[in-house]
Amino acid sequence: MSFSLVFTLSSSIACGFGLILLLIVLFGELGFSVKVTYDSKALVIDGKRRILQSGSIHYPRATPEVWPDIIAKAKEGGLDVIETYVFWNYHEPVKGQYYFEGRFDLVKFVKTVQEAGLFVHLRIGPYACAEWNYGGFPLWLHFIPGIQFRTTNGPYQAEMKLFLEKIVNLMKEENLFASQGGPIILAQVENEYGNVEWAYGVGGELYVKWAAETALNLNTTVPWVMCAQSDAPDPIHKLLPAEHKACGVVVTPVGDVDGIPFPQINTCNGFYCDGFTPNSPSKPKMWTEDYTGWFLSFGYPVPYRPVKDLAFAVARFFEKGGTFHNYYMYFGGTNFGRTAGGPLIATSYDYDAPIDEYGSIRQPKWGHLQDLHAAIKLCEEYLVNADATHQSLGLYLEADVYYRTSDDCAAFLANYGSKLDANVTFKGRSYFLPAWSVSILPDCKNVVFNTAKVVTQKSVGDATFAPSASVSELSLSASPWSWYIEKVGVWSNDSFTATSLLEQINTTKDTSDFLWYTTSIESDEKKDAFLLIQSLGHAALVFLNKKVIAFGYGYHDDASFNISEKISIKQGNNTLDIISMIIGVQNYGPWFDIMGAGIYSVILADLKNAKQDYSSKEWTYQVGTEGESLGLDKTDLANSSLWTHGSALPVNKSLIWYKSTFLAPEGKGPLSLNLASMGKGEAWINGQSIGRYWSTYLSPSSGCTDNCDYRGSYDAQKCQKKCGQPAQILYHIPRSWVHPGENLVVLHEELGGDPLKISVVTRTGQEVCSHVSEDDPIPIDLWKGNSDSSSETPEVRLTCDHGWKIASIGFASFGNPKGDCGTFTQGSCHADVLSIVQQACMGKKNVRFRFQQPTLATRVPGW
Repeated sequence: MSFSLVFTLSSSIACGFGLILLLIVLFGELGFSVKVTYDSKALVIDGKRRILQSGSIHYPRATPEVWPDIIAKAKEGGLDVIETYVFWNYHEPVKGQYYFEGRFDLVKFVKTVQEAGLFVHLRIGPYACAEWNYGGFPLWLHFIPGIQFRTTNGPYQAEMKLFLEKIVNLMKEENLFASQGGPIILAQVENEYGNVEWAYGVGGELYVKWAAETALNLNTTVPWVMCAQSDAPDPIHKLLPAEHKACGVVVTPVGDVDGIPFPQINTCNGFYCDGFTPNSPSKPKMWTEDYTGWFLSFGYPVPYRPVKDLAFAVARFFEKGGTFHNYYMYFGGTNFGRTAGGPLIATSYDYDAPIDEYGSIRQPKWGHLQDLHAAIKLCEEYLVNADATHQSLGLYLEADVYYRTSDDCAAFLANYGSKLDANVTFKGRSYFLPAWSVSILPDCKNVVFNTAKVVTQKSVGDATFAPSASVSELSLSASPWSWYIEKVGVWSNDSFTATSLLEQINTTKDTSDFLWYTTSIESDEKKDAFLLIQSLGHAALVFLNKKVIAFGYGYHDDASFNISEKISIKQGNNTLDIISMIIGVQNYGPWFDIMGAGIYSVILADLKNAKQDYSSKEWTYQVGTEGESLGLDKTDLANSSLWTHGSALPVNKSLIWYKSTFLAPEGKGPLSLNLASMGKGEAWINGQSIGRYWSTYLSPSSGCTDNCDYRGSYDAQKCQKKCGQPAQILYHIPRSWVHPGENLVVLHEELGGDPLKISVVTRTGQEVCSHVSEDDPIPIDLWKGNSDSSSETPEVRLTCDHGWKIASIGFASFGNPKGDCGTFTQGSCHADVLSIVQQACMGKKNVRFRFQQPTLATRVPGW
């Protein structure tokens, strides 16, 4: 038997006082000095080994106004730690000039985490990768004479050390390390260097040791980690003058007050880390990046990771002795402005994370992992105080048991086969194990969680802007539009010439995505020819005699491209203008910092195959576009006479700026700008860039499925959706960036689009559902401990996202309903309980239904 419900949820501002009180209490708990060490089993906090669940939340990928809500949801989801990189290029945009404001207020972010009662893992790097522009390095670093990044190089090491000291000292000044009463319990130096160390030879090996010692000498009093670094050094010792003796030296470990050494802990990054072993028996097994999905690139489908596989990976890690685990990402957020890395990484950094790009809870991923975290916490005392006893239960079937005494244990039962379900016998009892799943038994008897059985609520469709959700869409077609058409080629007297094709990044220093290449083609007759252009990337628009003739572009995995275009040359002088475009500076790989962009070959071939190489001709260069120089994206130019007004709005035109206004939709639902009708460019709201867009770049038409089989090893290409569509058409507008009345929207369109079809979208409701049966694990809070809990039955639980409540119920069935979320129908056995459920649930933020015998299924439309 089963039961189904459908709820509509609406906005609410209730229960704010309770949240504030909770935060104050928890802040008090973290306001005292905490000693952090570790041993071979786990991190040790104030003398107690801990199982810690962590999640990545990058402060610049959201606005400070929503940090508290996102962090609160992370805590509610069962996290203990928030992890973030530190982004050097935005904290030191000019050498020696520091910036820690707005979205880059690192101190405020760390204190916000502390106020929520959570710990912090600060990944200082300073190399981040993170699909962030230039991997987090500032471009000025590249131009220091003699510099080589991430190797034994004096100029680089000097700058890296200065920035490490700057961040550590800033944290110390604000009393943010655990020993000072702050939340920071871990720090990281470098990042995934082990993946590229081979390319740097002996210099790389020496660099790892130098980075480790430099970090330790900063005396943070917390352990340092090096992720994906199998040669992370073991304890490094420092001589203290007071300890010199006449006939020798007493050596004391750096960074400890009680004689416990702090080596660099090497950690695992990947989709699975259950097989990972630290490089020293003195170090705990830690997982710093468990990918909840994958990042999005223009021209590619949207990747996602089924929660059943993600939960399987996490459970296997703890089954095999892991004690610290971090989701990358728990909240992904948005690459606002030009922060996205390269090449061609999209503006959305949603990452299929448990909290989506807009800060909303993604179900069932968030809820299923919340249940997993609670189940693992029940096993904490066993996991941190015992080693696993391994037992084979059959082919691809096993048990790992953690004993405190001979009759007191916790167990993980695993079916790591990807094909067949199985029934196993463990300690005289029979258990059903779906393929590719782990069951958790905190008392070695009762299953409180199975990774393949999702009993938490689910969202119907996309929880944010799904067609089935309550969505309000405001078209801007009726709004007055203005435009500005840019000049093609040289537009100011600060252009310059060279007798070669210049590499783009070295020329622009990333002050703009654009570089104009301009030259002349002389011909003594009118003729046809082929123009052959080769580029390192990432895209280019070509004009002959000021008229667009071609567009070329690369891919995320290979940004280089060629353009071959048949052209008609007039007699006399012809102008050739090429605007080369970068879409994020390279952020990953060995020697990524010297990977170039821009045009490197231009050849003109006539129909008789006679070729002229223009690569060494005289070229005139102009950095940036005219509109950028004028500041057309700024609010103070909104009423400038530079803008053209009229009814004949030019559409589908390249290199044009558009301007209009809109009224922000009422409520607190997430806001998005729908740019499906546009080509390629960048958009601003009230002077704030919401990122690059590229709606005309479609992903391949095949290779996608909305129902990916979670069983078997996952990779970033396994589960994809939206084939044959743009990677992204919706662009996040933070609520704090809009205000009552008119709001300014500005677009720089590079290829051609129709702004009259742009709309502002907000979510006003959401449809969710839930289903449980008598075969599902019992709710964790009903588990009775070391006793037989088999008499307990599952519950349906529905929890509204913060600020929402149940507004209607669309379907309820107690019996054996058929179908799945969004398609439930009555089965052959059905009890009419709709009115009962409506009375119990309307207006509530949380509901629970418990049943003694049959199955319960619930379906809820609209939050």
